[in-house]
Amino acid sequence: MADNSTKVSENVAGAWYVDSTCSPCRTCLEVGGADSLISYNGDETYVFFHTQPADAAQTAIAEEMLAVCPQAAIGNDGV
Repeated sequence: MADNSTKVSENVAGAWYVDSTCSPCRTCLEVGGADSLISYNGDETYVFFHTQPADAAQTAIAEEMLAVCPQAAIGNDGV
């Protein structure tokens, strides 16, 4: 499970985040629509939430990304 005390600094404020255990495996980016919520950092060593989910469809995308992340680096403080 992701650790909110080690959130990467690029995450926008909100319930959803990526922590420092993220590796550039791309698994979460394979989820359809993921790029509407997350992006790679400048040197592509991890991803971060550039946008918080704004509706049910985006929340479903974020939930699927959380479910498939092999590092358990995606978290949601709102759950």
